[in-house]
Amino acid sequence: MDLGHFIPDKIKECDRRIQAKDERITFLETENAMLYLRLAQVQDELCRSRDVQNITKNDAELAHASHALMIESLADVYKQVKDTKKDLEQLRETAYLMPQWIQETSSWARRQADIIHNDMLLKTMDFKDLQARVGELEGKLLDAEECLGKEKRRRKELHNTLVELRGNIRVHCRARPILHFDVNNADIRASRSSAQMQEVVHVLDDETLSVKHSRSGQAASNRVFEFERVYHQQDSQVAVFEEVQPLLTSLLDGYNVCIMAYGQTGSGKTYSMLGGQYSDLSQRSHNLEADTSDGLIPRATRELFRLISEKVDAVRTVEVSVVEVYNNDIRDLLASNVGDVKRDIFTADDGSMEIPSLTQRPVDCAAEVIDLVQYGMLHRHEDATLVHAHSSRSHLVVTLTVSAHEEVALSTPDVSRMGSPLPEAWQDDSQYRGSPASFRHGTPVHRSLSQPSLSSLARTSSPASVRSGTPVARSGVVKTKLQLVDLAGSECVGMSGVTGSALRETSFINRSLSALADVLTALAENRSHVPYRNSRLTHLLQDTIGGDAKLLVLCCVSPTQKYVTETLQCLGFGSRARQVQRGPIRKKTPQHSSGIGDQSRVSSPSLRRSRHSASGNVSQLDLHQAKSSGRRLPRPRSYHGAERS
Repeated sequence: MDLGHFIPDKIKECDRRIQAKDERITFLETENAMLYLRLAQVQDELCRSRDVQNITKNDAELAHASHALMIESLADVYKQVKDTKKDLEQLRETAYLMPQWIQETSSWARRQADIIHNDMLLKTMDFKDLQARVGELEGKLLDAEECLGKEKRRRKELHNTLVELRGNIRVHCRARPILHFDVNNADIRASRSSAQMQEVVHVLDDETLSVKHSRSGQAASNRVFEFERVYHQQDSQVAVFEEVQPLLTSLLDGYNVCIMAYGQTGSGKTYSMLGGQYSDLSQRSHNLEADTSDGLIPRATRELFRLISEKVDAVRTVEVSVVEVYNNDIRDLLASNVGDVKRDIFTADDGSMEIPSLTQRPVDCAAEVIDLVQYGMLHRHEDATLVHAHSSRSHLVVTLTVSAHEEVALSTPDVSRMGSPLPEAWQDDSQYRGSPASFRHGTPVHRSLSQPSLSSLARTSSPASVRSGTPVARSGVVKTKLQLVDLAGSECVGMSGVTGSALRETSFINRSLSALADVLTALAENRSHVPYRNSRLTHLLQDTIGGDAKLLVLCCVSPTQKYVTETLQCLGFGSRARQVQRGPIRKKTPQHSSGIGDQSRVSSPSLRRSRHSASGNVSQLDLHQAKSSGRRLPRPRSYHGAERS
């Protein structure tokens, strides 16, 4: 055997076998893949067959259920048909008996109609008698109501006449409704908040209200207070003004008038005096037209100018000043430097109270007054307390001075030979004559004791007419004042929670209100000494509290148990104010100068200063020594703090 050929042949044979096996393996793998694919197709067909079987089964079950429901429905229909047949039989029987029933019912209805007709005839006769009686009674009721109205008006006239003769202060009371700020966060968390919010002030009628007051360990009791007018909580601003309106007629008749709002903080004083759109001090409203929420100040100014337009007996001019009493200091709210100058109160020659250099602006209409008051309100002090978010920290006094000029003919004496003629500086008063419009719109009118006022210049004739002794025509001037006062509210420090400067303000507010109460008490008891000068507030209002003015006090109270102590204090103040009797009120009359007789009012500044020095017991030597030594002398006839005995 040739090994050289054997081995390669074996190798080639083995390669052929291996190749044949590889081809077999490839064929088997391909066949296996085809079998797997066929298996997948068969499994898919099996799944679809199962789904079809399930759907068919479900359809069969639904068909079976529908068949069962149909059988039940057919049973119900059969039952309803059976019941309907029974009802039809009953209806046939009823229809057969219906004519007989209708005939019987008609006969009964005819008999009842005859009975009712007979009764109506009898009752108609009685009704005519009753109608005649009712008409007679209605006539008597109308007569009685008319008589009652006449008696009420007569009673009111007699009461007003009595008040005029006795000079009593008119006191009205207004209870506000419960508002959102009555309940703060502390009260909500407190267990007795419901008791604190209980309404204890109840208006009984137009002149009486009661306060339910209880103390610890004692049974609750009702205290009843009577005033000239008591306003219900639902009474509008119009109703309040209707009771105040007659005072404005008295103003033009020659009487000074003062209207003030008194009460604790948050009781509605500023709302009653100014109204809703003007009481917000944070902004200045540009809407000056009449509004239903307007208070006494806007309504009073509109009514005043309306009355002035109807009065043709004299030429009337109006001037306005707005001041506040803050921490016992008087601040001019219309001045350019509101807080820079402290102002004092002096007693004028006629006994009235005057503030030197006070800004007084002439006005022609109510809108100008409201605009000036609103401008002053922007400078008024206010602060937030636990009781009220916009608590007034000062007393606001709005003064409208009405000057009525009446032309009269007077005969002047010859003063050419007198040693003290009128000062040359005052002889030419042409610069002060003419319409007050020359002083309007931006130019304040300052009044001082050292300068002649417009009224005194109007009453002073020219030197030529004085020396000639011939009759001249001059104006008699009647000046009346309308003071509208929004007092700051009395406060309990523990309830308001004020500290620091606000606590100092509270102290001054309470002291000034106490001084006002002391003045009214002294007037009610007819004391010989009335402490007007214990406070600048009472000193400023001296003319209207104890003088010849007509004063109306509007006591504003809160209705809840939380403020019952302050409410009782306010009502007690009003009761004491009602007891003040000032005697018959005297009407202001025109004052006509006669040349020399009026010389005391038009004296020169040097003579006026010397007069004040003499009245204050301060000599010229004392003045010279005081200037040389640098010490200060007390100012004569001015405010120095407390009233001196």
